Amino acid sequence: MAQVTLNRLTKHFDDTPVVKGISLTVADGEFFSLLGPSGCGKTTILRMIAGFIFPTAGTVHFNDQDVTHVPANRRNTGMVFQNYALFPHMTVFENVAFGLRTRKVAAAETSDRVARALDLVGLAGLEQRPVPQLSGGQQQRVALARAVVIEPDLLLLDEPLSNLDAKLREETRDQIRELQTKLGITAIYVTHDQEEALAVSDRIAVMEEGECRQLDRPDAIYRRPANRFVAAFMGNMNLWQGVLTTDGGRTVFRHGSGMAVVLLPSASSPAPADTVKADDAAPVNRAATTDSAQADTAALADPATADSTAPADDAQAAGPAGLIYLALHPQAAKLTNEDTEGTVGGVVTTRRFKGATVEFTVDAGGVSIQVVENAEGPMAARQPGDAVRVRIPGDQAIILRD
Repeated sequence: MAQVTLNRLTKHFDDTPVVKGISLTVADGEFFSLLGPSGCGKTTILRMIAGFIFPTAGTVHFNDQDVTHVPANRRNTGMVFQNYALFPHMTVFENVAFGLRTRKVAAAETSDRVARALDLVGLAGLEQRPVPQLSGGQQQRVALARAVVIEPDLLLLDEPLSNLDAKLREETRDQIRELQTKLGITAIYVTHDQEEALAVSDRIAVMEEGECRQLDRPDAIYRRPANRFVAAFMGNMNLWQGVLTTDGGRTVFRHGSGMAVVLLPSASSPAPADTVKADDAAPVNRAATTDSAQADTAALADPATADSTAPADDAQAAGPAGLIYLALHPQAAKLTNEDTEGTVGGVVTTRRFKGATVEFTVDAGGVSIQVVENAEGPMAARQPGDAVRVRIPGDQAIILRD
C-alpha cells in the first residue's frame, strides 16, 4: 500500500496547460476519486501517477519515494483501463497471469494467485474461457483481477464502468469498492459520473480546466459546494444570481425578478474541509475547500416582515456590487399549498415521473425552481399549469461568492 503525494504537479502538451500545479495527498488505504468533465485533466493526472507520462513540473511521491520520473513498469501499480485493454486471443487465465509472467513469478505461484484473484472478483471456474465469450461485466472483472493479482501498492482506475449498462454499472461499482476495502489497498479512481464518485469515495477532488475546485468528503461536497462550478456540476442544483443588500440591519439576497431571500445564521456549521496539499509548504486551492465551510444559509421570505440576525457586513464580503449566487438542491425545495413566510408562489411548467420521485420545474415570476418530491407524497400529483407555492428551507440554502 502507498500514500500518494502530488506537489505542484503540472503538465503542458506543447504550449497548452492541461494540469496546473495540483498539490494533494491520498492517504494510505484511501479510495480517492478525481471527478470532473471531459478535458478537466483528471486522466492526465492519473497517467502521471501511473508513470505513463511525466510531468512538465512538480513531483509525485509514493510514501517517501520520489517516483516522478520512474517508468510505469517500476512503480508497482495496478491499472484498470476504460476499454479494459484485455488480450482477445488469450483466455481469462492468460490475461490475469500476464503481469505475473512478465515479473517472472514461478508457475505454481502464478496459478495460485490467479485463482485467488478470480475468486475475489467472482470469476472462479472461468479460467479457460476465451475473453470474447465474456459479457461486458465479466470482462471488466477480468481487468480488475489482472490489476490486483500483482499485489500492487496502488490501484488506478480510469473510468472503468463507462462501457457498462446502468444496472451493471451500479453492481460493479459496489464490487470495486468492496474489493478495495477487503484488500486495504490505496485506490485512485477517475470518473465524470457524480453519482459514481459520491457512492464509492472516501474523498473527492472536483476538477475543472486542470485545477482542483474542491476537495472534501462526498457528503460535504454535495451539501456544501464551494463555488458555482461545483454546485452546477454535482447535480441539477438550483442556482440563482443576485445581489446582497442591507435593510434595517438585515442582509437580503435580491434576485432580478424581485424575489428576496433573507440570510440567516447557519443552523449547523459544517466541519472544516480537508486540506488540499502535498505538505504544509505547498497548499493548493485551499480557498476552494474552506469557502464551503463558511457558506451562509438562507431562508426565502418577505424582506419587509422576516426576522434575521445575519451579520450586516455579509453584503460587503460578497465582492463587487454584492454579486452572489443562491444554491439549493431540488430535494430541499418542497411544493406546498400554504401561503406562508418562507414560500414563493409559482406555476408548474414541467413534471417528470422517475419512479420513486417526481421532478418538477416551477416558474416563480421569472425564477425557475427545480423541485423533487416523493412519488407517494401529497404534492406529487401536481400537473403543468397548476398554481403552487415552493418552500425554501433556510437551513439548506447556500450563498456562494464565486
